[in-house]
Amino acid sequence: MAILTQVRDPRVKDVTVTRVDMAPDMRSAVVCVSVMGNDTKQELALRGLASSAGFLQSQIAERIETRYTPRLTFKLDKGVKHSLEIARVLDEVLPNASAAPAEEPTQEDA
Repeated sequence: MAILTQVRDPRVKDVTVTRVDMAPDMRSAVVCVSVMGNDTKQELALRGLASSAGFLQSQIAERIETRYTPRLTFKLDKGVKHSLEIARVLDEVLPNASAAPAEEPTQEDA
């Protein structure tokens, strides 16, 4: 939630955290994010998140009780963009779903 409400970096916009992969010793975490926009906007958002990592780590330290605060690194999750591309290709390849299917004859018609 801190990414949405407390990070003041103007590069960090339209960011969604999709998952977090923690190391077994909880000393590091890879935060996978999805960013709406073109490649330039995504790269800027990742740079903004990287520069805000210290602030976000301090926010985590206030909320959890562990010996170590995880060191955050950010990675772009291309899963959402990839699924949208697959949906677009399927729309082009598959027949139009809005066309009414032909009615099958019932036993009464036979």
